[in-house]
This record gives sequence, C-alpha cells and structure tokens, in this order.
Amino acid sequence: MLHPVSRLTALLAVALLFGACSETPEPTPAPVDEHLTLGNPSGATADPAQFRNFLLPKPQFTLSYHRDRGIPNWVSWHLTRDWLGSAARQDDFRADNSLPAGWHQVTTGSYTGSGFDRGHNCPSADRTRTVADNSATFLMTNMIPQAPNNNQRTWAGLEEYCRTLVGQGNELYVMMGNYGTGGNGTNGDLSTLDQGRVTVPARIWKVVVVLPTGDNDAGRVSSSTRVIAVDTPNRNSVSADWGSYRTTVDAIEQATGYDLLSAVSSGVQTTIEARVDNGPTQ
Repeated sequence: MLHPVSRLTALLAVALLFGACSETPEPTPAPVDEHLTLGNPSGATADPAQFRNFLLPKPQFTLSYHRDRGIPNWVSWHLTRDWLGSAARQDDFRADNSLPAGWHQVTTGSYTGSGFDRGHNCPSADRTRTVADNSATFLMTNMIPQAPNNNQRTWAGLEEYCRTLVGQGNELYVMMGNYGTGGNGTNGDLSTLDQGRVTVPARIWKVVVVLPTGDNDAGRVSSSTRVIAVDTPNRNSVSADWGSYRTTVDAIEQATGYDLLSAVSSGVQTTIEARVDNGPTQ
C-alpha cells in the first residue's frame, strides 16, 4: 500500500500527465504569400487536378497556370524598392520544370518564328535585386505570346511608370493576366502556337494598386487609393499610349470572372473597382 503522501504525489503526476495530453497545441499559422496580399484572383490551388487554375508560387511572383493554354491565367507580384537592384538582365528563357509530372513544358522554341514576343508578365526589370530573382522572370510559365508593339511599347511604358512610382516612395501590388483567344503579331493573326499547345490571348490586362510604403497593406487600401486598371488588345496595331486603355477593375472582373482585390474590405472594393484612373502616365 502506498503511503498517503506517496499516493497523493502519484495522483498529481497522473493528473498532470493527462492534462498535458489533453492540451491541443496551437496551430502554426500558414505563411502569407507576399504576392497574394490583396487576394488570390481566381481561387487557384496547388492541386494538379485543377489544371485550368493551378497555383504556382515562386519567391519572386505567384501565378495561376492553365495547362491546356500553356500560359498563365494571371501573375501577381509585389513591387518595392527592396526588389530593385543592379542585377543584369539574364535572358535565360527556359521551361519551368516545377510543373506537375506529365504536363507539357513550354519552351522558348514554342514561340520561334511566330511573330509574337515571349512577353513577360512579371517584368525582368522589376526583379533586379539578385541574379536569381531576375532569372526567375524568364521561366516560360511567366510568358504569354504578346504582339511585339504591345510588349515593347505599350506595356514597356506602363512597366517603367510603375517603377517610377516606386522611386517616389510607393509600393505596388500588380496583377497581370489575359483572356480570349487570337492575337495579331508581325506575321498576322494567330490563335495558337506550338501545334496548339500555347494559346495566343486576345486581350491583356493589368491592375496596379499604389500605396505609400508601409505595413498592413490590405488594411491600408482605402477608397482614395490609386488603382490603375488597363485592358489592351493583343494586336500589333495597339497604341503606345497605355493610358488610353484605362478601364475599371469591375470591367476586368466581368470579362474574366475573377475577384481581383478580394482581401480588401468590400466597401472599399465597391468604390475603387468602379473608378477609372485619371492620374499621370509618366
């Protein structure tokens, strides 16, 4: 028989053991994707069965990939001074071997002779902090067949303006995507490349949310936040003036079925998504 003191000690030990076992550990919060701070436009998931809307996160940007179109649905990235440096343009266009096994990997050769540029979504010049960061922008999952004048003039002007805004003390959240089928390049109209494995989009859009540098970014988006929404035809006859293609976020959402700023409060979304930007263009 246990001595009363020993029995009490034993009972306390058992109680402590069961108490410890019954405690549920606090769950570890999922890491927040920097590039999806304002939302996941199409609700993409990293499930290979969702081959039309496959979430493919990178350290430098995050995208939704469409296996059968051979291009991203959209690419989203955060642009701050921290991402800009002195790394040279790498020009190492290459297949993305991180796609699920068995998926066709688009190569730079898929575009050869097509009359369309290998058009970046997340621009090379937005990722110059390190060589690795710049190199990541040349993965073919970050490319679409883009009419040369659209890529080299219209989009180049908007991209440069975005970096100017960063230089003025802002940070940007940028989303770029496409919809429709059929564009016009230097060799005329085409709907697909690479034996039908790469779709040429009809329209190319971009949404830029401009915030002064700070924290709690989604919470800081207000009804007065500048939001630039642009929707251009993927045709070589496109104007070099990107400002002439400004539209509303609402119009892009209607065309694509996406919810572009889902992490922003609904009341603020209602205001900023209905407004056409009228700010400067350079």
